Amino acid sequence: MLMLVSLTIFVSLTILIVLVLALVSFWLPLIKPDTEKLSPYECGFDPLGSARLPYSMRFFLVAILFLLFDLEIALLLPSPWAMQLPDPTMTTLWASIILFLLTVGFIYEWLQGGLEWAE
Repeated sequence: MLMLVSLTIFVSLTILIVLVLALVSFWLPLIKPDTEKLSPYECGFDPLGSARLPYSMRFFLVAILFLLFDLEIALLLPSPWAMQLPDPTMTTLWASIILFLLTVGFIYEWLQGGLEWAE
């Protein structure tokens, strides 16, 4: 019986929090449309201009670097659980190697100017 009461309270609180957050999300933002928001493209390009404008490859470089570092960090997510293994020194060693490689790669890209937006 106690399990049913606690489960009911948990579900009720969950539903209440979801409803409150959903209602607040409709009232909280200030909706002030401007010309950029009303434009079909919000990416900063003029939709009525020429479609043959040169596109900066630096944007793609930064996006690929973000994906690379983001995926490498995902490799470190199991580390806290792996610390519960009988021999956590190997886990610590591999996590340290990954962090070292990420740091060296980040410093290299920074020194090469790969993270600069302006040329």
